[in-house]
Amino acid sequence: MTTFNDTILKAFRGEETDHVPVWFMRQAGRSQPEYNALKEKYSLFEITHQPELCAYVTRLPVEQYDVDAAILYKDIMSPLPSIGVDVEIKKGVGPVIDDPIRTKLDVEKLGEINPEEDVPYVLDTIRLLTREQLNVPLIGFSGAPFTLASYMIEGGPSKNYNKTKAMMYSQPETWFLLMDKLADMTIRYVRAQIHAGAKAIQIFDSWVGALNVQDYRFFIKPVMDRIFSELREENVPLITFGVGAGHLAKEWNDLPIDVLGLDWRTSIQEAREMGIQKTLQGNLDPAVLLADWDTIESRTKEILDQGMQQPGYVFNLGHGVFPEVKPETLKRLTKFVHDYSKKS
Repeated sequence: MTTFNDTILKAFRGEETDHVPVWFMRQAGRSQPEYNALKEKYSLFEITHQPELCAYVTRLPVEQYDVDAAILYKDIMSPLPSIGVDVEIKKGVGPVIDDPIRTKLDVEKLGEINPEEDVPYVLDTIRLLTREQLNVPLIGFSGAPFTLASYMIEGGPSKNYNKTKAMMYSQPETWFLLMDKLADMTIRYVRAQIHAGAKAIQIFDSWVGALNVQDYRFFIKPVMDRIFSELREENVPLITFGVGAGHLAKEWNDLPIDVLGLDWRTSIQEAREMGIQKTLQGNLDPAVLLADWDTIESRTKEILDQGMQQPGYVFNLGHGVFPEVKPETLKRLTKFVHDYSKKS
């Protein structure tokens, strides 16, 4: 194996690096022809349950694009069946839960995760990648309690999270019990990923931007503080990310995290002007990748010029790679970021 490239871990910790490191959310999967060929034979469920296949999908973008980290290929729903939530990933819809959470009794019935017994295939995939196949760090991840709860309560994807917010406002005791159960699951699940070899962790609170600052502070922040405080003991970089959540950046800045991921609505400069001193990650609009190269390069330069003003910056998209994005575009973009930011 070639020399281990730990550039991204240094950047996560706010240290000087010789170039800006790059990884892309959803870099593994939908935009890759090799993956689409696999999907003709196997479902997402089948791929993630076969460590050799899952490791192949995870490492492919590292080999093809020369990115500075791999992100484990799996779904944020992966741990939920372990606690008694029956999830089906429906094509063109997303995660669907036929028996949504409605009452305190529903929450009380939820079990606990035992990762080695319940998701051994996830841990075996991590071990295979980190011990034998990767020369860059592997980022593990989990969904955050609010985002997971939104699927569990709504029964699937939602545009406005009405049922989720209704429970939060009208059944606070049930809500906080659910947050605690999901926090327990997240901590155990993430710890197991770290012990198997994950070198950094991203917690996706994808839909928490639906809340205002006041509600986030009361209903969500305490549970996130608990999750990150307990995971701090594992001594790996911790990242948080949400979509449309720039108004929560100051709240996130208080959490015991290392890296704050921004979507494309909040610029790196705006975050710094708010007083965010943590490492920042982001934040090219994924739609820009469907434009001509001159536009991609121009938008990327703007972001890099802001990010490079101080150490502690990682280039990424503001959300995941679209299926329509050409793999050669991601490869060219990675090279551009490396070359443009390289210190002579």
